Amino acid sequence: MSLRDALPDASALEHASACELVDATGNKVSFGSIIGSQKTVVVFVRHFFCGVGLIIQVEQLAAVPQAALDAAGTKIVVIGCGEHQALSHYKEATSYNGLIYANPDRKLYHALGMDKETYKVAPAGEQTPSYITRGYYANVWYSISNAILKAPSLIGKQGNPGQLGGDFIFGPGNECTLAHRMQHAQDHIEVADLMKAAGVTLLDV
Repeated sequence: MSLRDALPDASALEHASACELVDATGNKVSFGSIIGSQKTVVVFVRHFFCGVGLIIQVEQLAAVPQAALDAAGTKIVVIGCGEHQALSHYKEATSYNGLIYANPDRKLYHALGMDKETYKVAPAGEQTPSYITRGYYANVWYSISNAILKAPSLIGKQGNPGQLGGDFIFGPGNECTLAHRMQHAQDHIEVADLMKAAGVTLLDV
């Protein structure tokens, strides 16, 4: 198994559990308290001004029916590397109303092995994910027009632009059953595949 998909060991999980997250109101919580005793799909996104492709990916997460999650005993958590002040704007941009937190010091990202930083998109020959519907420059323009221009007070609070995220499934308890660390800026697991891995049955997302 490559480092890209290697499961974090017990030491890494213990370190990760102690890392602090911040909610939209500025309250701090530990990552361990978030995953708790329930199976939890955690999607670590890039910066909060990231282009339309990753906005669509989070919109797909928002479209997962709560009834399907309840039937599988699963919840979804989104974590970004920016400041907590950007969370409300990000939720509005993506229509995502679930659990979302900020990790501005990126200690949780690093504890789980997400220490890669790059602006590069999928290499030639690699299949482009379904959530990437526009080209590179269209994504850049989206970041400028629909994020920066609409929320100028958040400039500098979006998070490290090069930070890559990943997709994980935790629990029940302090265990990890799936890990995927992004290797480029278009490398999230497809939402349908992520839900399937978590045992969540979807008709259409």
